[in-house]
Amino acid sequence: MKTIALTIAFLFTFIQSQFLFAQTRKPASLGREEYIEVEKNVKLHVIDLGEGQPVVLIHGWPLNNEMYEYQYQYLVEKGFRVIGISLRGFGKSDRPYGKYDFDTFSDDIKVVLEKLKIENATLGGFSMGSAVTLHFVTKYNGAHIKKLVVFGATGPSWKQREGHPYGITDQGAADLIKQTKTNREQLIAGFGKAFEGQEGGLSPESIKWLESINLNASPYATTQAITALGNLDLRPVLGKIKMPVAIFHGVNDKLCDFAQAEQLNKAIKGSYIVKFEKAGHGLFLEEMDKFNSELEKFARN
Repeated sequence: MKTIALTIAFLFTFIQSQFLFAQTRKPASLGREEYIEVEKNVKLHVIDLGEGQPVVLIHGWPLNNEMYEYQYQYLVEKGFRVIGISLRGFGKSDRPYGKYDFDTFSDDIKVVLEKLKIENATLGGFSMGSAVTLHFVTKYNGAHIKKLVVFGATGPSWKQREGHPYGITDQGAADLIKQTKTNREQLIAGFGKAFEGQEGGLSPESIKWLESINLNASPYATTQAITALGNLDLRPVLGKIKMPVAIFHGVNDKLCDFAQAEQLNKAIKGSYIVKFEKAGHGLFLEEMDKFNSELEKFARN
C-alpha cells in the first residue's frame, strides 16, 4: 500500500510540474496564422515574416509563394514585414472545385489583407500575379495598398487582341492550355529553361527548383487560371490606377515580351520601368541583388 501511495504521489507531482511548465513557457511564435480562411472550407497558405512596412507578394503561374524565397529574408533584414500569399489551387493553399478567375483571386486577397489588418502596403505580382494585382487594385480602388510593383508582367493583355498586337496568339494560348491537360509535365519541364534571358542565366539547380514548385500546383487550377488569363483584358481599367507603380522587366524576357512592360507604362500614368538588362522572365533570380535592392527602394520611398 505504501508503494502504491508513493507511486500516486510521484505521478501527481510529475503531472503538476508539467502543467506548471506549460503555463510558464513563453510561446516562441508571434501567433500569426499560416493558413487563413477566405471562405467556408477554403484556406490560403500565407508566409508572414518580419515587422515594419508591409510588402505583399503574389506569385506567378503555376508557381506559389515559395518562389520569393530569396526576397523574404532580404526584406525582413531591411525592416519590412513581408507577406507571400499562395493563391487557391497553388502551393499549400486549398484547391477546391470551383472558379479560378481574377475576381476570385482578388476577393481572396482582400480577405487575407483584412484579416491581417494590412494597410498602406506595397503590393507586388509576378507574371500572372501581375494581372492579379492590377485587377485587385482596380476592382477595390486601391484598398489596403499604397504602391504597386509588377515583375515580368503579362501586360494589359496576355493575348494579342485588336489594337494590341503583343503577347501570345489565340492559337498559341489554345495549344498551351491543351498541354496543361495532356502533357503538363513536359510543359513545365520546358518552362523553367524559358525563364532564362541568356544561356546559363539560371543554374540547372535553379531550373529544377522552379520546376518542382510548378509541379506542386493543382492540375485543374493550372488549366483554369491560364484560361482566365487569356480572357482578361485590363486595358479599359488601367487608367483608374492613381498610386505609384513600378514595372520591373527583363529586357530578354522570352515569355512576356518587354513590349508588354512598355504598354503598361504608357497606360498607367506616372509609372516607371526598371530594366533588367541581363535577365529574362526569371529576373528575381537572374539579377537577384538588383531586384531585391530596387524592390526595397521602391517600398521604402
